[in-house]
This record gives sequence, structure tokens and C-alpha cells, in this order.
Amino acid sequence: MADIKPKDVQVAEIGAETWVLRSRTWDRLKFEIEYSRQRGTTANSYLIQGEKTALIDPPGSSFTDIFLKELHDHQYFQKLDYVILGHVNPNRLTTLKRLIELAPQMTIVCSKPAANALKAAFPDQDLRINAVRGEEVLDLGKGHELRFAFVPTPRWVDGLCTFDSATRILYTDKLFGAHICDDPILDENWKQLDDDRHYYFDCLHASQSRQIEAALDKLAAFPAKMYAVGHGPLVRYSLSRFNLDYRQWCEQQKTQELSVAILYTSAYGNTATAGQAIAQGLTQADVAIESINCEFADSAEIVAAIERCDGFIIGSPTLGGHAPTQIQTALGLILSTASKTKLAGVFGSYGWSGEAIDLLESKLQDAGYGFGFDSIRIKFTPTDEVLQQCEAAGAEFAQALKKAKKVRVPHQVAPAGQSDRTEQALGRVVGSLCVVTAKQGDTAEGMLTSWVSQATFSPPGVTVAIAKDRADGVLDHVGDQFVLNILKEGRNLRRHFVKPAAPGEDRFAEIEIEVAANGCPVLLDGLAYLECTVQNRMECGDHWLLYAIVENGKVLEQKGVTAVHHRKSGSFY
Repeated sequence: MADIKPKDVQVAEIGAETWVLRSRTWDRLKFEIEYSRQRGTTANSYLIQGEKTALIDPPGSSFTDIFLKELHDHQYFQKLDYVILGHVNPNRLTTLKRLIELAPQMTIVCSKPAANALKAAFPDQDLRINAVRGEEVLDLGKGHELRFAFVPTPRWVDGLCTFDSATRILYTDKLFGAHICDDPILDENWKQLDDDRHYYFDCLHASQSRQIEAALDKLAAFPAKMYAVGHGPLVRYSLSRFNLDYRQWCEQQKTQELSVAILYTSAYGNTATAGQAIAQGLTQADVAIESINCEFADSAEIVAAIERCDGFIIGSPTLGGHAPTQIQTALGLILSTASKTKLAGVFGSYGWSGEAIDLLESKLQDAGYGFGFDSIRIKFTPTDEVLQQCEAAGAEFAQALKKAKKVRVPHQVAPAGQSDRTEQALGRVVGSLCVVTAKQGDTAEGMLTSWVSQATFSPPGVTVAIAKDRADGVLDHVGDQFVLNILKEGRNLRRHFVKPAAPGEDRFAEIEIEVAANGCPVLLDGLAYLECTVQNRMECGDHWLLYAIVENGKVLEQKGVTAVHHRKSGSFY
């Protein structure tokens, strides 16, 4: 955004003796896939003042100082009886530590897994903790009787939602949110939030949709009239619609043609963050995800997921030179259960060595599994660039999975041997790897292709074949203009354009470009480019064939070699 405002805390009364404290930033906060729409975010906390006072979901470390100042200005510390946590993570612990120092009289209310995490995080402190299971009632007085729902998911195994019977507000933490920073407290303009809400769901919940459905069933027991969410506008005007959306989005995960199981453990959250980025790449490619945190899953659950999936990806930290016991158990179940036709992937984080990743990779290779991407090794906390590579690896895995499925399903009525030989022979037709860049309205688009050939000398012309599912609304008419960017061998632009674009995503935000005379992007990291105008467009089966006149061109790197796409089969890219 052009004008970045400073962080602030927005305070508003949302019910009887109930306030929201929205810690806001218009910046993207940090890079994780869920923030990549770059529309800022809010970290919503809530204060209920009955005869006793409860603070629900203090924000993470990015907002600690401004949030605690707001509490101090209103003298809330002196009368703070309870802090209720929807989940515990290292980011939130920073604020919680300061709260404990300022209000040592308070009791922390959380789930049992969260209580265990807190005791491990503060081993030298005698914390007041009330670990609830879901049947308890916490009476704050003045009618504020709080009830709880334990809603664990692979990513938030300690998830807890809270319902206040006095105001009928349901505090949902990570459910029903959106990463967007704006002035409205409530969702009056909820129709404009559809894309942000769906993107938030895809990033955080699509990979754990089975657990989200179970959570929705539990929350249906509360007669809520408002969802007090962890991020974004509170849900008041679109509550029924949003519930239905979540149900439908969960159901869509079941109807995807292909599915992948992501199995992992995460000591410090780094492996889980990488797994989330990989999952997002898969989700954008219309592959269903089942995410399993092996630390909290039993063998039967893991085996069932392995049997259901078309491919699996396993991630592990390295602790003391080894993979955690839970991952070693999961690996054993994979080797004894998963068909060798299933595609595999390996990722992980480490501090000094990385033996766990080597172990997983070697065991799966020795067992004869094919890999959907090169194993990903992450030292310490994943950077922006690493998470982008993880997302691209998820998209790459999805493409490999789709190719593998096409290989198993013949495209023509012919003897299997003859069909295979024909596809193999056709696959020996190679092409230069290129990116077609064009404008669709005010939006720049980029499509990877290797089906390019020079067609004419005079005038100079090329033909380009583009799959119909990639070309919707782009280069539809004679006279439309584009730039054909020829890629250089050894550069990583290919991976950037393999993944499908997220809604509203700027495909060119992370790469160096300039604008050609025809208004389309030129990739400056390419080998050469041609400015083209469409002269003819012909329907050819599942592709459009474009014939275009070349009006201008330039070699960007004289000594480079053109990247070429070598294929093993003519039935897929």
C-alpha cells in the first residue's frame, strides 16, 4: 500500500461489558503464505468485565508493546483475573510472559495440551493454570458464564473456543478469520470479504478440513449471534452464510480428484510452517490435502491417510542428529503400507546437521518410491524465499501427480504397449521453455509453455500452443499482444510460473521486470524476448494454437543457453 500507517490498537464495545482490542498493522506483518495477499492484518483480543475480568487471546510479539500500553492506560492489569488462550505458540508466549509479570494474580484458562506447552515454556514459574476439557463453566458474574469447546487440529492441537451466554458471542480464535486491516469492526461489507475469507481458509484450514468439520459440529451447539475472530472483521451480518461457506469449502476437499497426505512433526514450528507452504501450492493446483501432525496421531489414523492418498509428503526436524520417534514410526508405516506407485516428497528443518531429512530420503529411495520434488532442507527459520520455494514445490508435486495419473490412464483405444510406445515417441519432441506474458485488463498474466516454434520468415512469426484451462480470457482475439520470454538454462524462473496464481496475486512482485513497448512484462532474468501480436487463433483439441507476428525482440544475455523441456511421454507436459 502506498501510505503505510503505524501500528495501533482499535478499541470498541461489542456487547454488554465486552470490548474488542484490535492490534492493527497495514503492513503484511511477516511472510507466511496466509499473509501473501498483503492487505495487512489485525490481531483481535477481547475483554469481558463481569464481577471478574477475563482477557481472551492476547496478540503475538509484533503487537506486545502497543497492546500492553493500551491495557495499562485503562488500568486493566490490577483487575485481570483470567487470561483465556485459544491456542499457544511461541509468538503469543512473548506477550503472555509480560502479562504474567504485570498481573501475577491472573489464572490462565486453556486446553490441556496448551497447559503442557505452557509448563514447558515456563519451567521455573509456578503458573496458575485451569486446564479445561469442554464441560466446565467459568462464571465471571453479571450473567457472563463462559463455556468451552476443545477443537484440536493438526496445526493447533490445543485449539479452544469460548462462548459467553450473556452476549452470545463465540470466540473462535483461528476459525472464520481473514487477514485484512481496515476500520470497520464488523462485517457490514461482508460480500467484499469473500476472496480474503476463502484465501484464509485455503491457507490455514484446507489441509485439515476433516478436523474443521468436526469443530463446526461442536460449535453448532452454541446459539451464537456473533463470531469474535482472531483476525479481521468480527462476523455478525454474515454468520449463517460464513458457516455454510466453511461447510462447502470442507466438502470441496473431498471431491478433488487427487489427494496428498502431509505427515510431519515440528519442534519449533519451522517444519510446520514449511509444510503449510507446500500445502498451499498443492491446494492452488486443486489437490486435496490431509495434514497429520504425527506427534498427536495414532497409527490407525496415519495408516488410513496413507491408504486414501495418491501421494504423501513427510517432514521432520532433526533433533540430536535423529528424526523424532513419531516420524520414524510414520516412516515405518509408510514403508509397510504405501503402494510403490504413490508419489513421495521429503522436507524438514534443522539447526546444524539435517540427518533426519537424509534418513527419510534414503529410506524412501531404497524402497523404490518416486519423488515429486527435490527434498527440501531448511536451516533454522524458513525465510521468505524458502517459503516461496516450498509453495512452488507443492505446485510441482501436484503437476507430477497429475502426470503420473495420466500415464496410468490411456488416452486412446490401443494396445497398452502400442500406446506407451507412441506416447514415448511423441515425448521426444522438445521445445524451448518460455513464459508468455500478457495483460488481462489492468492485470498482468504469465503462463509457462514449451510448445513454441518459429513459423514464418517473412513476416517473422511464431506459433504458441496454450492449454485451454490456462488461457481463459487471455489472448482471445486477433490483435491481442504479448511478450514471449525465452528462459535461460539454469535459472529458476520456471518454478516460479509452474504454480497457479492465487486470487489477486501479483505474479511479478518477486521478480525483476520491465514493460515492453506493447505494455506487457519482460522478464529481465530471461535469455531473450519477443514482442508479438496475435494474427490467428485456432482450436486444437485441448489447446489453442496461436500464430503471432514478431514486431520486436532482444537478446538479454549473449552467452546464455536456451532452457529446453525434455519429456518422457507425449501425454503430458
